[in-house]
Amino acid sequence: MEQVDHTTDTSGDGPTRRPLPALKAPSTWTSESLQEVKKTLQQDKGAVVKVYRGNIMTVHVPTLDEYKRVCWEFATDNYDIGFGIYFDWSPVTSQDITVHISESSDDEDEEEEHEVPTNVADVERGRKMSASNTNTNLGEILPMYRQDSHLAVQGGSHEFPGEGTYLIKFDNSYSLWRNKTLYYRVYYSN
Repeated sequence: MEQVDHTTDTSGDGPTRRPLPALKAPSTWTSESLQEVKKTLQQDKGAVVKVYRGNIMTVHVPTLDEYKRVCWEFATDNYDIGFGIYFDWSPVTSQDITVHISESSDDEDEEEEHEVPTNVADVERGRKMSASNTNTNLGEILPMYRQDSHLAVQGGSHEFPGEGTYLIKFDNSYSLWRNKTLYYRVYYSN
């Protein structure tokens, strides 16, 4: 997948396409200490959330000068969840880690069904999700795939490629019936 950046062309010919820097693969791991991690995360405010059926939770994590990498760990109760990581090369405007839930209703799904491009993630089948066509500064670090986070803790880290914001996605959009209890933490490291 080619990553492009739209920049202003001073010659008056319009925007030019310049490739974005390549993104290295993350380090990932699993751990069998599922119950221990869940018990520890229950003590942290906001570390246990419900990702409702049909929803995607995105954690926005800006890069900070005093750190070199972002790290994550997560687990779920009883069922898997989709997981993917993207990097937005846009300049950082806030140092706050924020969480965004994108909700959908059955009516909205029916309306949007015809507008969805064919390369959008289908975590049920394990296909890759491409970077959003609306954000040309978005690069893919880890494609969206369903993770067996109910069987083992899923973890990983990624060295900052430069200034920008990580989009760490927990995807339950494929589930028609089941809400997922998610235990997670995202933190910085050197």
